[in-house]
Amino acid sequence: MSIARLIGTVCGVGYLRPAPGTWGSLAALPLVWVLHVLGGFPLLVLATLVVFIAGLWATKVMTAGQEDHDPSEIVVDEVAGQFIALWAISYPSWAHGIEITALWPGWVAGFLLFRLFDITKPGPVGWADRKGDAMGVMLDDVIAGVFAAIGVMVLAGIAHGVLGL
Repeated sequence: MSIARLIGTVCGVGYLRPAPGTWGSLAALPLVWVLHVLGGFPLLVLATLVVFIAGLWATKVMTAGQEDHDPSEIVVDEVAGQFIALWAISYPSWAHGIEITALWPGWVAGFLLFRLFDITKPGPVGWADRKGDAMGVMLDDVIAGVFAAIGVMVLAGIAHGVLGL
């Protein structure tokens, strides 16, 4: 298996069926925990950038000369997007010295919201997906991750009474 295929499929996770994108998102969860424990929020941000750049390259290589610009086995984009969705729990955990596993509702919300936005592709998520190139493959999940992170923050605000609801 080529390096591009290893990266793009996240070491073969993209070949799991059904729902390879969901498997890719699930694979990101323990990675977020390890990265956060090892280096906190800054390491997670750095890893997100590395995953995005490596994923862009791997997607370009894997789709070169192919009609399908976003084959289902490419799930590195889901990893990047899921990382971003969980920035919303990594940052407060790191900044306030809270054990990240104590924020388990944020893990659940971040996963579910990311999958929701990735599957339904609202607004800018769909725009990025329709680009039809490697950047679009990566960018739609990044945007879905941002939407999910915002959703996690709003839900945390509601749950903790910050919004006064």
